[in-house]
Amino acid sequence: MDVGRHPKIRLLAYSEVEKVTGDVGNFQVTVRKKARYVNESKCTGCGSCAEKCPTTTIDRYNEGLAKSKAIYKYFAQGIPSAYTINAAVCRNFQEGKKCGVCAKVCQAGAVDYKQEDQIIDLDVGAIILATGYELFDAGKIPEYGYGRLPNIVTALEFERFLSASGPTHGHVHRPSDLAVKESLPELEKAVQKGLRELEKFEKPSEMSSADFIKKYEGGELTGEQYDQWASAYRLFLPVKEKLDGARQKVDSMDTAHRLAFIQCVGSRDKRFNRYCSGFCCMHSIKEALIAQEHDSSAKIFIFGMDIRAVGKGFDEYRNRAEKAGITFVRSRVAEVSEKADHSPVLWFEDTKSRLVRNMEFDMVILATACEPSPAALKFSKMLGLSLSDFGFYRTRTVPPLDTSRPGIFTCGCAQGPMDIPESVAQASSAAARAAQALAGPEATRLAS
Repeated sequence: MDVGRHPKIRLLAYSEVEKVTGDVGNFQVTVRKKARYVNESKCTGCGSCAEKCPTTTIDRYNEGLAKSKAIYKYFAQGIPSAYTINAAVCRNFQEGKKCGVCAKVCQAGAVDYKQEDQIIDLDVGAIILATGYELFDAGKIPEYGYGRLPNIVTALEFERFLSASGPTHGHVHRPSDLAVKESLPELEKAVQKGLRELEKFEKPSEMSSADFIKKYEGGELTGEQYDQWASAYRLFLPVKEKLDGARQKVDSMDTAHRLAFIQCVGSRDKRFNRYCSGFCCMHSIKEALIAQEHDSSAKIFIFGMDIRAVGKGFDEYRNRAEKAGITFVRSRVAEVSEKADHSPVLWFEDTKSRLVRNMEFDMVILATACEPSPAALKFSKMLGLSLSDFGFYRTRTVPPLDTSRPGIFTCGCAQGPMDIPESVAQASSAAARAAQALAGPEATRLAS
């Protein structure tokens, strides 16, 4: 928030760097500021447009676990606090369709369907690359069942479950149960359609379908009309039974009590990434403690080869988790299967007892690896920068945040996997190096 208010910082949100030329002290950067179709200076962020928008799409911020509208705000604390229209799904941008609801309800007159991308040219003296990271695609390890078994989620998806502003408002419900709940409107619609179809037969005969089918199967009623009635009733029954079962399931729906965390998914693995992602262990422990705060009766297990609690106070935090009742299992999970009720079953070797065991859980959380962002490769080609063997920006030993090109610096997970405190410290260091570059070649030489 302070950055947004700073008089000497210019934010170009929803923008993309297209070209960079020049050298240290004299870079020319071409930026494409994408059209929001909403005027940032006019938008008050009231949300009336999203409330009335009739088109829904996948909510990327909530990891696809919820729905958002065609006009949306990526997340509540975003700067600028302005809405954006997703032209790919908005009815107003689809050929042959018209809507315009958001423009009608926007009292500030901020919606502008004719807005176009802007090309902005910047002259800068130094560049800091903070391109972040991507999470490993857990679907690449089919034995863990991600994307195939409903109650297997990633750590980031589980984070959204725990959030009060998330798709479940902080309640840890199983995705399989949520899917049943989401299916209710469609099932109710199908049942209502079936009832209307049966009503066409019931009214003229003044007989319920249940009474009719008994007489029909007993041979009392024959004829083409009765055959059609019987056929309609037999098609209706399974849909009604499915709706009743779904309602019963939803009524008895409870939060997930038995949770399993699987560490090193895609990291410390020669098939994918040989390196340790650094923050996954502490992230899982944090999520486990928060989940237990939400549900004191929860049974939580963390499965890993070892716990790498590297940092000041980190090992004490791990000990706190053990005292809170969280169980650490030294193991390597081989496979995850599931029972008929969609409960995941973990198969693993307990490396302490040297026995192969299995345990049933309500939900499994995968601690996926930290991988280089696709933007790292893009900018390495654009700027002529070297990458490490793992795909992160290669930096000098001293100063540690200088890339292979003078005047271009990096920080955070663009350089390699690291947690938030270390990323923040590196950001301050990179800013200091950029200031030295702007002070002139002498200051840069002395600092080097």
